[in-house]
Amino acid sequence: MAKAAIMASDSLWQAIRGEAERAAAADPVFGKAVADAILAHDDLAAALADLIGRRLGGSAAERARFTAFSSDAFREEADLIAAAARDLQAIAIHDPATADLLPPLLHFKGYVALQAWRVSNWLWRHDHRDAALLFQNEASNVLQVSIHPSASIGLSVYLDHATGIVIGANVVIGDEVTILQNVSIGRGSELPTRSPRVGRGVYIGAGASILGDISIGEFAKIGAGTVVTGDVPGGCTAVGNPARLTNCPEPATAA
Repeated sequence: MAKAAIMASDSLWQAIRGEAERAAAADPVFGKAVADAILAHDDLAAALADLIGRRLGGSAAERARFTAFSSDAFREEADLIAAAARDLQAIAIHDPATADLLPPLLHFKGYVALQAWRVSNWLWRHDHRDAALLFQNEASNVLQVSIHPSASIGLSVYLDHATGIVIGANVVIGDEVTILQNVSIGRGSELPTRSPRVGRGVYIGAGASILGDISIGEFAKIGAGTVVTGDVPGGCTAVGNPARLTNCPEPATAA
């Protein structure tokens, strides 16, 4: 799997470099920034580690520290770069405002925040808890996205607009999930406190809250401003506060 992941990220990297070379040739002013961020690096792992360092580090020393942590994680676990490639492709597929790879890589803070979380999760799983929480804190301060390192997030995930997103400890999010701004996913107030599980292909609208020991089924939709404290069957749409279900497939409606 690791070898296939490396091959896939290498192919994506060549596509990104091609876009960067064309952008640099078209705009010499922007070209310097593109050269530093993309063309100076040998692969996606090096460019992404540098990008995370640039975005999270306020000083040269902090930038070097975040870059080093990210480089270590990417070197030790090639699947992290495969995940980063899948996340980047998901933006190009799902965002009608861009069909290219370079703009979301350089400019979409939700993408950087998600990759910073992937590093923090690697640190958490390898018992570097303080470093993992440092990543979470800085991503929250600088990018306005707070994802606990113990959360579990799948592939091809898109944090759209990515301001005010909070994903708590032990939350589980599946593949191909889209999350808009000002979304909170975490534990409720009831005891015992357990975290939500969000299935594949779920769409979560702006300002939604998903709270407690609940499951959101595959390809469900959570409307803007919805407060969800109970299970949502797959394929259903939840709207309102408190949430009510609509547009459910027949089996879910019958249940």
